[in-house]
Amino acid sequence: MKSWLPFLLLAHVSQHASGVEVYEGEEFALLPCKVAVNVSSSATAVVWDRDEFKIPTVHMRLQSGDDLNDQNERYKDRTSMRADALQTGELSLTLRNPAVSDSGTYTCIPRMFGQDQTRITVELKVKEAPPRWPIVLVAVLLPLALLAVGVGVFMFYKYKRMKHPADSQVLMVEETEGVKSVVLPFKTTEDLPLDCRVEWKLTDPEPRMVHVYQSEPSNTQDEVFQGRTEMKEEPLRDKDLSLKLKDPRLTDNGVYTCTISSKDGSVLLQKLVSLTVRESQMEVVEVTEWEESVLLPFKTKPDLPQDVTVEWRRSDSKHMKVHVFRSSSELLDEQDQVYRGRTEMNEEPLRTGDLCLKLKQPRLADSGVYTCTVHKCGKVLKQKVVVLSVRVYEFQTVEVTRGVKRVLLPFRTTANLLEDVTVEWRRSDHGDMKVHVYQTSQNQPERQDQDYQGRTEMNEEPLTTGDLSLKLSYPRVKDNGVYTCTVCSKDGDILRQKVVILSVTDYQVEMVEVTKGKRSVLLPFKTTADLPTDVTVEWRRADTNDIVHLYQDGQNQLEEQGQNYRGRTEMSEEPLRTGDLSLTLKDPLKMHSGFYMCTVSKGEDILRQKAVTLTVRERHGASFTERFQGFRKKRTSVPDGPPASVDKESVPLTGGALTG
Repeated sequence: MKSWLPFLLLAHVSQHASGVEVYEGEEFALLPCKVAVNVSSSATAVVWDRDEFKIPTVHMRLQSGDDLNDQNERYKDRTSMRADALQTGELSLTLRNPAVSDSGTYTCIPRMFGQDQTRITVELKVKEAPPRWPIVLVAVLLPLALLAVGVGVFMFYKYKRMKHPADSQVLMVEETEGVKSVVLPFKTTEDLPLDCRVEWKLTDPEPRMVHVYQSEPSNTQDEVFQGRTEMKEEPLRDKDLSLKLKDPRLTDNGVYTCTISSKDGSVLLQKLVSLTVRESQMEVVEVTEWEESVLLPFKTKPDLPQDVTVEWRRSDSKHMKVHVFRSSSELLDEQDQVYRGRTEMNEEPLRTGDLCLKLKQPRLADSGVYTCTVHKCGKVLKQKVVVLSVRVYEFQTVEVTRGVKRVLLPFRTTANLLEDVTVEWRRSDHGDMKVHVYQTSQNQPERQDQDYQGRTEMNEEPLTTGDLSLKLSYPRVKDNGVYTCTVCSKDGDILRQKVVILSVTDYQVEMVEVTKGKRSVLLPFKTTADLPTDVTVEWRRADTNDIVHLYQDGQNQLEEQGQNYRGRTEMSEEPLRTGDLSLTLKDPLKMHSGFYMCTVSKGEDILRQKAVTLTVRERHGASFTERFQGFRKKRTSVPDGPPASVDKESVPLTGGALTG
């Protein structure tokens, strides 16, 4: 029969090989595997196998996450893949604590409904750890190297002391931008005259007067530090000459010198403090593609100067300007075209210190590093880095039993889409077939693939409501696959996208048991009555591929039966009219135990299917079903028609539907 042909064909599978070498004892080994995004995104699973083992599975990842139920025990808790592997095509495997016994051939296999899409092999060689003499050599040389560094540091400070004769040691201070204040410490034990002058200066990289304490008021402080510095009320009496610097900024980085001098100008004491203000740590923000908006956070001290410029840029992508705020207004004309009309800041950001940026309708291409810089006359006052990760749309799986009138492929998005967009549903796993096209505010049935003509429907005014769901009438097993709905602008830009995996299950697996010696056993299959008269009903042993019974052209075709079933089978009269396709097997023997499949087909189309497992028991002994369960470690999908030969190990048996 033609319906069997797909199972006799071998899928074309490309293979690539690469090699990885690591030493035993290293933290991990990375087995590389990268495929095109369209291959990984349409895959239902990716499997890493090592074929030389009885249990070959090293790692399996589904669209919903890892599935390690069938993992070889030796790899337990040692393997991992990226969380977005199937969305990005980066299918590499991390193997922790590699051992020499891990050496071998590993195969990376993206699969769609059990069918291999491609196979990429990686040869892993784990070598014994290298000899330890280099470590011994390092242990000998390291003290010498440290001694050399120490001499260098000593010479540096000697130079500094020559430059500042009264210096004490240089003190290093680090702080993160955004804290309220930082203290530049300087405490002494010496008794100092109360009429001394205490002077804090920024001496490197650019000389600036930071703070002056003396008996007579002084207005020599640099404007950059005005209102931002503070010392104790009586620092000379308390012997605490430390300086508090408020609102530390990136521009405050440098070497600060505190000098105590007498009335005649002679230097009594001096201290160097090196201040490092670290940029605030990067913040990571995640969002799902096509949510209404995402917020890139940046909150700082309020009441910023009104003449500063706030600039959001994509620092990973040619420094594209995302949003610019200057002179109390947003400069939208300076934005990169990609972000126009999609960004927004709060009112009065300088007064409130809320420099957060709202990015509307985030897209996958918006993922990247965003830097917000507050600057004035070319000097950076504040800065924040935000890493935005826009996750690809989630896959949605829809399951339905064949025989229902219709199934809904759901896709709801924002309402009031532009009228000039095109909505296109495609089968992305099957030659990119066009399933349904909606354009210029109406359906375009002439652009559909023939298999879907007259079977698809969308709601009225989908662009107004945002409901782009598709109704598919009379779903068939051959409709199983990956459906992608894409919304494009008139210029061809993708505005929205959704993936739905459709699984049409069409029969239940029923289990029948009988004791050897009974006159007959019934393999049940009742379906809707009044089937077309030109259909073929075929009962077949799926595990041996024997034809058990064939009903065609309104009569039984007994000459097509396998030898073990001749004269033993019988169907009811007028099975197509009554819908009773059950098969009676007479004088069942132990050899008749197995997996039976009844297929109702018309040409190449499968209209109905039913699976029955038969166990012919001895008076004592395990059933065929019980023995069969031991071979379930590998599951494969059930395609449109019964296979020409089905390995017992790959046939899933459950009390429910048998699905792909």
